[in-house]
Amino acid sequence: MASYAADIKPLFREHDRESMKSFFDLWSYDDVVENSDVILTRLAAGDMPCDGAWPSEQVELFRGWVEAGAPA
Repeated sequence: MASYAADIKPLFREHDRESMKSFFDLWSYDDVVENSDVILTRLAAGDMPCDGAWPSEQVELFRGWVEAGAPA
């Protein structure tokens, strides 16, 4: 099972964090959990991160983490 600290947080680069910081902090577990639906929608649509879509494996890892209850 994926965890935020080991599997999800490392997916977000410093550039991603800085780009989204005015909305929420991608390196904050609480912020990512609170905004997980919006983040997942944008990741699945391919418009996040700003410089190119994640590979489908990473999107599915994030989706699975959310569906598993977002373990820390």
